[in-house]
Amino acid sequence: RSSAKLIAPLGCLVSRQKHTLPDLPYDYGALEPHINAEIMQLHHSKHHATYVNNLNVAEEKYKEALAKGDVTAQVSLQPALKFNGGGHINHTIFWTNLSPNGGGEPKGEFMEAIKRDFGSFANFKEKLTAVSVGVQGSGWGWLGYNKEQGRLQIAACANQDPLQGTTGLIPLLGIDVWEHAYYLQYKNVRPDYLKAIWNVINWENVSSRYASCKK
Repeated sequence: RSSAKLIAPLGCLVSRQKHTLPDLPYDYGALEPHINAEIMQLHHSKHHATYVNNLNVAEEKYKEALAKGDVTAQVSLQPALKFNGGGHINHTIFWTNLSPNGGGEPKGEFMEAIKRDFGSFANFKEKLTAVSVGVQGSGWGWLGYNKEQGRLQIAACANQDPLQGTTGLIPLLGIDVWEHAYYLQYKNVRPDYLKAIWNVINWENVSSRYASCKK
């Protein structure tokens, strides 16, 4: 029985399709003037695409290492899987967290949860902004849901570390603070980028994620 359980996941890995770059739900210039078209095009078609391609390469090598029983190779591939897999996961969430019709404040049950856990929307916004601005080097600021405690929680992740795989929090809203997300427009002034991005946050998407993880 135990060997069958081990074989099944391997079969899934061998037969699965390759990861692909998701289409954006809006045009590259749709988030202007807050995030310009050049940044969006490079960010999506170059940076995210590179994570997807490198993830596929790493998974192919991992599949070969599994087939050979090469544990050393499996271990050595973990950083590439984490970095590129995280990059793919994070950006796939990020694009849907943004919208040309975004901004303002959330409504309904999600807004009540923000008030419950942060006191007010203004406090929440200030805290997530501060955490995101404070990321040293490259990384992400996140709003996540702590399923065990039943509350919202803010966290920062370095590089492309995925929120759920790193902290256990379910990702609701991610803010990319790698320089490639803003440098062409905001140079090294990360706080200006953070101030602007609130104008394009897709609260419908974030609220939907919150509702889904509570089920």
